[in-house]
Amino acid sequence: MTLRLEKVTKKFGSFTAVDDLSLEIPEKQIFGFLGANGAGKTTTFRMVLGLLDQTKGEISWNGGDVGYDQSHLIGYLPEERGLYPKLKVQEQLVYLAKLRGMKKAEAVQQIERWLERFKVPEYKNKKVEELSKGNQQKIQFISAVLHKPKLLILDEPFSGLDPVNVEMLKKAVIDLKEAGTSIVFSSHRMEHVEELCESLCILHHGSPVVHGKLNEIKKTFGKKNVRVMADFDLAFLGSIPGVRKYKPLGDGCELQIESEDIAQRIFEELQGKGFVRKFDLEEPTLNDIFIEKVGASYE
Repeated sequence: MTLRLEKVTKKFGSFTAVDDLSLEIPEKQIFGFLGANGAGKTTTFRMVLGLLDQTKGEISWNGGDVGYDQSHLIGYLPEERGLYPKLKVQEQLVYLAKLRGMKKAEAVQQIERWLERFKVPEYKNKKVEELSKGNQQKIQFISAVLHKPKLLILDEPFSGLDPVNVEMLKKAVIDLKEAGTSIVFSSHRMEHVEELCESLCILHHGSPVVHGKLNEIKKTFGKKNVRVMADFDLAFLGSIPGVRKYKPLGDGCELQIESEDIAQRIFEELQGKGFVRKFDLEEPTLNDIFIEKVGASYE
């Protein structure tokens, strides 16, 4: 069940939120969707879900339109969470599961399994407003996956979670993928995308600036990071032509270079100056690629 977007544009008056976006999201994969705030990620998700109509272009899933009759096959975790604060956790989840066509008995069974998995079985009969933000987020995640969707859209699923809960949710996402769910998720955290995704798209002002398989994107970007650790002062490396950035570290430095052949020049400059403990030419991180393509420091 491949999700396809072909030349999709969304305008709000004279403002273009998404501009001529073409994507193919393969089934049974985790696809990363990146971009600064306002890049058009959430608007794209809402068009895929049929909550917004596109101004132009085609969106298809499994060869047909995405409509309400497919809602039982789709899960969505919105960025702005939307649980009912006064309802108890189980009541709320059963209600949402029934909207997706599940029987109550099956929903209750799945709820117990997920609450157990997320180590919060005692919250079953608590009101949502009594839970911490992180635990509310687990409940919201459960609501998106309870009905075993074939397509799962996660908008910033890890924001606001502590590292232990991030790992718990990441493991759940990987298990869902391995069970055959196609997953699209947006995140501000590059390392999460790097760890989980095979393919990705970086949106900038509504247009894709990078799109493809992560390993191929890194190859075309080239190795442009050098890490040096030595027992002498390395500040002189910052003035070598072709070195874009020099960042001192406790016992060495990190350099960003224009191209791989600059690394050879740096290596030659180090000869005879003292003991070099480490000289490492590293592939770029997704953060490096993002900053180069979107042109802003990004946290």
